[in-house]
Amino acid sequence: MDEIVIHVFNIVGNSFCVESADGEKVYALIAKAMKEGKKVKISFQNVEMLTSAFLNTAIGQVYKGDFTDKEIKEKLSVDQMAPEDISLLKRVTKTAKLFYKDPARMEKSIKKILGE
Repeated sequence: MDEIVIHVFNIVGNSFCVESADGEKVYALIAKAMKEGKKVKISFQNVEMLTSAFLNTAIGQVYKGDFTDKEIKEKLSVDQMAPEDISLLKRVTKTAKLFYKDPARMEKSIKKILGE
């Protein structure tokens, strides 16, 4: 199976991965490669700052239903990510799995928490 490496720094254009719009660019590349049956390694080399907003769109969306958990485990990996960012990624993927499993329920919970 072919493997491609996505260098986040090159896509974003700097070492600050904070905007969801940049995450969307990364997600588009991940989804395209995985749909073509390729393994995807996401390199965070030279990335100094990473936010959950970026990770939610870049990686969280992978869990929205186009790919099975098995496919994601087999085809998607990260490289050169700081330990604190790995913790953030784990929280993002856990939340994404819950959200995409039952989006309406999650939205209702969020509105309740926000007092809407």
